[in-house]
Amino acid sequence: QVQLVESGGGPVQAGGSLRLSCEASGRTFGTNVMGWFRQTPGKEREFVAAVTWRIGFTYYADSVKGRFTISRDNAKNTVYLQMNSLKPEDTAVYYCAARDGGLTTKMQQYDLWGQGTQVTVSS
Repeated sequence: QVQLVESGGGPVQAGGSLRLSCEASGRTFGTNVMGWFRQTPGKEREFVAAVTWRIGFTYYADSVKGRFTISRDNAKNTVYLQMNSLKPEDTAVYYCAARDGGLTTKMQQYDLWGQGTQVTVSS
């Protein structure tokens, strides 16, 4: 049973940077896509970025293009989200997710989720 654990969140000033990590433990055979989502209380969870595990194909939400970079280290079973030029509207709980199918932006199509890590961007 694979488990996902996020880390790297915390407080940061606008314009600053953070690097989130998502470590996958257990058997990851069959996992094809890793994604990052974020959610603010009272709002829907929204797609941020995704990467295919083996090839490294990436896709980003328009709101983070040019600022965020998703990557993965296959040897360490870890996915990263490098966040630069952070804005107050980036404040949210960031969740790592995994699925066996193809790359998608729909949260309901992901099979496994981490517990999330808080990112707070102050102005």
